[in-house]
Amino acid sequence: MKKKLSIVSSAYNEEGNIRELYEQVKAQMALLGDKYDYEQIVLDNASTDGTLNELRKIAAQDKNFKVIVNARNFGHIRSPYYGILQCEGDAVIYMASDLQDPPALIPQFIAKWEEGYKVVLAQKKQSKESWLFFAVRRLYYWLLNLVNDSGAELLSNCTGFGLYDKCVVDELRKLDEPYPYLRGLVCELGYSRALIPFMQPARKRGFTKNNFYTLYDNAMIGFTNHSKVPLRLAAFGGFALGIFSFILALIYLVLKLLYWDSFPMGTAPILLAVLFFSSVQLFFIGIIGEYIGAILTQVLKRPLVIEKERINF
Repeated sequence: MKKKLSIVSSAYNEEGNIRELYEQVKAQMALLGDKYDYEQIVLDNASTDGTLNELRKIAAQDKNFKVIVNARNFGHIRSPYYGILQCEGDAVIYMASDLQDPPALIPQFIAKWEEGYKVVLAQKKQSKESWLFFAVRRLYYWLLNLVNDSGAELLSNCTGFGLYDKCVVDELRKLDEPYPYLRGLVCELGYSRALIPFMQPARKRGFTKNNFYTLYDNAMIGFTNHSKVPLRLAAFGGFALGIFSFILALIYLVLKLLYWDSFPMGTAPILLAVLFFSSVQLFFIGIIGEYIGAILTQVLKRPLVIEKERINF
């Protein structure tokens, strides 16, 4: 009996890429057709262009191609994760719909899976995207691993593109995460994993949906999910600055008493001190706010996605 593979992607305004994504995946699976059955699932995140029409056309001609239409845009974090949970294959392969996750890596994922690895992740060693973006990402992963105190080794330059065995997906279903950080959860679960290095190609069509807010949001999920170090730095920093302020106040008092007439206090030191400590307070309040926001998301337990329609299921 053939094993079944589920290949899932999330799409928002990817009209120019969907057809090529489908054709590339189909071509790769045709090479493996003697050993595997497959389904390809695409979640449409309430696209405003012709993406859904293109998805309907493909689904009408290929029953292996399935579509979930979301009621609204549920974002780049929840929608892909929800798609993975809907898969029924012996393994699930997740890839972005913008073709920056090359379907050509599918055979390599499967080969590693057949060797016994439960998770096979693609790791960006190089990228044709902006060098500044790539450098910032590397800095982020370095910082995240520096403060990581979760006990799990977090992988650098892995975006979630890869293969997940059915047993991993079953565990993800049990977690009931309302706002999941997939790449971190996979590391937390501890299943055996393999890495496939690749060069990330440049986007050919359309525009990236990432902006400063979405990238910041993703980064903060990583920190709040895997480290309490920022909170402890706030406590240690407050204690250290308190001691520093007390010593500085004593020095000013002694100098003023010794040189009463020639040592003016002035408003500049006071103003600088107020601005400095206010900035520090706002910074640490912001950190605390991120953790409170993460707690609020967990407590509300809102659904990952609300579906509007399913096609070919």
